Amino acid sequence: MQTTIEITPELTVNEITVRAPATLQVFQHYGIDACCGGAKPLAEVATRHGHDLSALLADLRTAAERGD
Repeated sequence: MQTTIEITPELTVNEITVRAPATLQVFQHYGIDACCGGAKPLAEVATRHGHDLSALLADLRTAAERGD
């Protein structure tokens, strides 16, 4: 049975990767690493990197659900 993980803009990169390790690939694709931005909320990191938050959230949620 797979657990649904809620990924929100308020969670930090580190919180997301701990809850859903499959999201690491998405962060790598977007050029976001847990080292320098891991303690920042996802919304802040997306803005700093110039990424669309909605698209990033969708990709993270998809990866978390698949568990790749």
